[in-house]
Amino acid sequence: MAYRAHDLLDFAMAACRAAGLDEPKARDVAEVLLEGDLMGHDTHGLALLAPYLDSFAAGEMAAAGEPEVVSATPVAETWDGRKLPGPWLVRRAIATAEKAAGTFGLGAVSIARSHHIGCLAAYGPPVAARGRMLLLTCSDPATASVAPWGGTRRVITPNPIAAAWPTPDGPVILDVSMSITTNGMTARRRAEGTRFPGPWLLDGQGNPTDDPNAFWADPPGTLLPLGGIEAGHKGFALGLLVEALTSGLAGHGRAEAPTGWGASVFVLVIDPARFGGAERFLAESGFMAKLVRENPPRPGFDAARLPGDGAMARRTKALAEGVALHPAIPPALAKLAARYGVALPGA
Repeated sequence: MAYRAHDLLDFAMAACRAAGLDEPKARDVAEVLLEGDLMGHDTHGLALLAPYLDSFAAGEMAAAGEPEVVSATPVAETWDGRKLPGPWLVRRAIATAEKAAGTFGLGAVSIARSHHIGCLAAYGPPVAARGRMLLLTCSDPATASVAPWGGTRRVITPNPIAAAWPTPDGPVILDVSMSITTNGMTARRRAEGTRFPGPWLLDGQGNPTDDPNAFWADPPGTLLPLGGIEAGHKGFALGLLVEALTSGLAGHGRAEAPTGWGASVFVLVIDPARFGGAERFLAESGFMAKLVRENPPRPGFDAARLPGDGAMARRTKALAEGVALHPAIPPALAKLAARYGVALPGA
C-alpha cells in the first residue's frame, strides 16, 4: 500500500503536536522522518516516529527551550543540545553553519546531547540546492554495537558519515554507516526471522555470522565494521574518526558514561564560492558526474550511478505515486493515531 506524502506529513505533524511538541519542532521532526521514507531509508523514516514520541513521553526527549551555546567563534560553535529533538537541532545548526560559510567559506557546529537525528541523507539536498557542501556525522555515546578490529566487545556505534554537494544536474548525496549494517536493520531482521545475506556480524566469541540473533546473545555479538572480515580495519578507523569529530569536538562523550538515547553531532558547511569559485566547482563536479554516468556498466547493472541517484529517483517516484511504507510501519502509526486521537491517513 502507498500513501500520499502530504498525508503522512500532516499525520506525523499532528501526532507530534498532540504529544506536546511545538509547531517548529513538530514540523522538523515530521519532515526529516518522512524524507527517510521518500529516499528509501525506511529504518530511519517514520519507523522512528513512535520511538521518538515514546522517548518524549518518558522525559528522555526535551520539548521546550533552546540549545545552550557552550562556545562560539565567527566560524565554529559548540552547543549543548539538552536532548531537544535532533531534526530541529540539526536544521538549526546547518542554518548557523551556512551563515558563517557565506562569509568565511566554512561554518561548523558541534552538538553534545542531541536526541536522535534521523536519516542523515535527508539534510543534504537543500544545502546542495543552495550551491554549498554539507558534511554531517553523528554517534551515540550512550550505547555501542561495533567492536574494534580484532576485538569482540562493543565500543562504538555505526557512526554514519553523510555529505552532499551540487552538480549542474542535481546533488551528489552519500550516507554511509561505518559498520556493514545498522542497529535498526539488525532489529528488523530479528523481528522478521530473516538472516543477513552474508556474515555481517560477529557472535560473542568473535566468529562471523549472518544471524541477527547473535547480537542479543550472551555474550552479545557485534556489528562488523564497514569492509567486513576482509577490510573491516578501514571501517573501524573511520568510525573512530567520527567519534573524534562528534563527541571529541563537542567535549562530551563516552568518557562521561552518559545514558539515554541521543547523539553527538558534527555539522560542517563549505561554500565553494569562497574557495576556487562556484563556477569552477560546478565544472569539476559536473565533469566527475559525467564520467560516472557514462561509465560502461558491469554485468548485472543497467548503468553506473552517482551516490544519491537511487535515493533521489525513489523520492521522485514516491512523491508522484505514493510512499510505500515498510509493512511494520502502518501498525505502529495506527497505535499512535489511537493514542493521540489523530486521524490515520488512508492508503
